[in-house]
Amino acid sequence: MKLKATRIAAAGVIVALTACSPPAPVLLKADGVERVSVYSAAYAAELKAFRASALELGAALLSDGGNGTNGNVVSSPGSLLIALAMLRAGATGDTAAEMDGVLGLPADRRDEAMNAVLASLEKFDGDPGAVDEENPPRKPVMHAANGLFVDKAVPTGQDYLATLARHYGTGVYPVNFPDERSTKPAMDAWVEENTGGRIKEAPAKYDPDNTFSLLNALYFAAAWSAPFDPNNTSDLPFTMADGEEIATPAMNNELKMKYAEGKGWRGVDLPYAEGFVMRLVLPDAGTGPPATAFDVGKLTEIAAAFDAAQAESVQIQLPRWDHKCSFDLRKVLGSLGLHKTLSTAEDFNSIQPKLTLTQAAQAANITVAEKGTVAAAVTQVNGAVTSARPVPERTIDFNRPFHYEIVHVESGLPLFMGTVADPRS
Repeated sequence: MKLKATRIAAAGVIVALTACSPPAPVLLKADGVERVSVYSAAYAAELKAFRASALELGAALLSDGGNGTNGNVVSSPGSLLIALAMLRAGATGDTAAEMDGVLGLPADRRDEAMNAVLASLEKFDGDPGAVDEENPPRKPVMHAANGLFVDKAVPTGQDYLATLARHYGTGVYPVNFPDERSTKPAMDAWVEENTGGRIKEAPAKYDPDNTFSLLNALYFAAAWSAPFDPNNTSDLPFTMADGEEIATPAMNNELKMKYAEGKGWRGVDLPYAEGFVMRLVLPDAGTGPPATAFDVGKLTEIAAAFDAAQAESVQIQLPRWDHKCSFDLRKVLGSLGLHKTLSTAEDFNSIQPKLTLTQAAQAANITVAEKGTVAAAVTQVNGAVTSARPVPERTIDFNRPFHYEIVHVESGLPLFMGTVADPRS
């Protein structure tokens, strides 16, 4: 069994660098504040709002496309939503109103509801560094981590610290931002540790003038409920958006899964062994690339269709892919209309006095193969899954550009979202 050899030892959730490096920053939490225990069932309306918000963020990320090659996109609306919720916890005034309005965040019990989301994900928490990515685990590893780095010379609001401790189970790491030699390696090591080495650096360019950096990391690794037999993988045609036909390794399987269809599309929820599905949506031929055709209205329609869908026997053909992508999130958030949020120097005073957002970025990657899926994402906001088988009821061949999501079944949140336009790159 091949395990990662590059795992860096951690102290708490911050990584110690090397024996000759400066000491790693220590997590600072609000004194005497314990995390509140909550249950998802009590926040059904708020979770519905979060899903709608994640779909809107996903549509914006797909539309932007990031720096993906050949039309391929991989993003994490789930990571972005968590980061924005933590940012919103410190917002006031017009910025708070703008974030709630544009993102459709719950008007009340927002932090409590996000606590419920994070608690439901924690049922699958594990160490990314211990995962054998060539053999994804039957019990999924869904690791979510939040890292807030603040300049030790700038006071952090005590009410904000209390909210982080009470509802997010975290705090902040005081660092010296002007000292890039100690702070950047600490942030990068945090990213590498919490993504199992799949992402090695914080996605935004380091700026010593910053005084605040909010990081969310998501790491997902899971085996399919029914693995694809490698002996059934063969080179088959895949027609790209421009009509070019290429040959790419295509996996084949037949199993029970949710099947849904609507105007211009049809798809399946391909199950992992527990707790998650990969939602695969194939647009009708000639409808254009999914990254541009799947706006928030279409994604909402798809989510509702799968809510009502029933499991059927489906024969599926699916290519393997291994993609990565990064985004300038200031551009993405601006396209949504978060202009006050990106420019205010007053409404984040609860975090730091006169804090303004200087950078926002995301990096994401995904590997999909016969045994399962491994994916990771980091969002940063800175401030200054054989016997005789029955005949299948359905057949679906993902042999042209298609849309996909990794969906947490309990909450319905799309944690990862992307487009496969060319499986080769």
